[in-house]
Amino acid sequence: MRRPPLEVADLVRAAGDAFIERNRRWLGWKHVKVLLAIRRCRTAALGGHLDQCSRCGQQAISYNSCRNRHCPKCQTSARERWISARKQELLPTPYAHIVFTLPRHLVPLVLQNRKLLYGLLFRVSAESLLALARDPRHLGAEIGFFSVLHTWNQKLQVHPHVHCVVPAGGLSSDHTRWVRSPKHFFLPKRVLSRLFRGKFVAALQEAFRNGQLHLAGNLELLAEPKTFAAWLRPLYRQDWIVYLKRPFGGPPYVLQYLGRYTHRVAISNHRLVAFNDGKVTFRWRDSAHQNQQKLLTLPVDEFLRRFLRHILPKGFVRIRHFGFPPTAVGPLSCRSVSIASALHNQCRPNPTARPPTAPPISIVVPTAANPWSSSKDSLRLKSNSAPLRSSRWPHEPSDTNSHPPRVPASLPVCSGSRPTPVAWIFRLDFSAGSLPTSTAGCR
Repeated sequence: MRRPPLEVADLVRAAGDAFIERNRRWLGWKHVKVLLAIRRCRTAALGGHLDQCSRCGQQAISYNSCRNRHCPKCQTSARERWISARKQELLPTPYAHIVFTLPRHLVPLVLQNRKLLYGLLFRVSAESLLALARDPRHLGAEIGFFSVLHTWNQKLQVHPHVHCVVPAGGLSSDHTRWVRSPKHFFLPKRVLSRLFRGKFVAALQEAFRNGQLHLAGNLELLAEPKTFAAWLRPLYRQDWIVYLKRPFGGPPYVLQYLGRYTHRVAISNHRLVAFNDGKVTFRWRDSAHQNQQKLLTLPVDEFLRRFLRHILPKGFVRIRHFGFPPTAVGPLSCRSVSIASALHNQCRPNPTARPPTAPPISIVVPTAANPWSSSKDSLRLKSNSAPLRSSRWPHEPSDTNSHPPRVPASLPVCSGSRPTPVAWIFRLDFSAGSLPTSTAGCR
């Protein structure tokens, strides 16, 4: 990738010292530390190393990077390492992309309680997904996913939201089989939005009762319980934004998709256009007008102020895992391998293989009296599944008014000499007990 003509580091070197002097009233050491790291990144100030070509002997000096997680130049290699480590954790199944966004009404409270409210955003969004997916009226399964926190929009304004990448399915309540979601539908958007809203407002009220909220400046009046309750009331009158993208590709596409959201900073160097007369011009995408590319010009002080508002609290983890563990670590490794193995066999069956008779695979054969088993161990039939090629079961009597049962189009069917359709049902073996509801992730 070509080096951009203008970088955030160039702006910090040109106007960083004057900006710090004019804004000492609100700047803290964490802000100065980020500006200093960006300014010195890949310069002689951090040292370097000598690279030499093994063929021609040409030498070049490479300066060290700052490795600060808010530096635009240090995220590419970190993202590649993270994605490479996730390759073995992705399941061979479609994935869904879900975004939970806090309303603009809460932005002043977020700015004074970043660590608390960002943590609540992670926790409440995960609880909403896990609870709704566990409901038998919807998916009826335990899911596992990871979430990534972003705090900005295209104009560098405060816009807290969480991106969740979720496998389109989960484990049944008894942890013995994989429950797949419909092809073009994962969870009801309106129900998820209202559940998220109710849980988050309830968490805010609990934090207020426990004295965990910092209320100063313009929010000082909210210290009164009645005033705080009245301030929260408008949140119930609006629909909170929850974006659900229908399940998309498998692991190869998911890895490419993840690169857009993990290890991102508020603005990349490639979006910067010009820096003239103390003003910065950068590109932004207008989602309200078909994602049109537009230009925005800001004074350099305002640009740096917006950039620094997205610095995360010290030690805050911005990528977290929830639900059943996506990693095969420790005593849970056998479970993770069993999930991945069962999904792999189910999604990519061998058409020439004979149906195995040994556990953990069993075969359910439809009969005339019972065209499809309705036991809890059988796969759930979906109304939008593709019908079988034959007009009726081979062993059923001819009846023009009868309709053949419908089975998922991706369901592996035995191609042997046996004329009766045979469905393979995979049972996963869990010998170590139930799975945890949440696990902490990596940075």
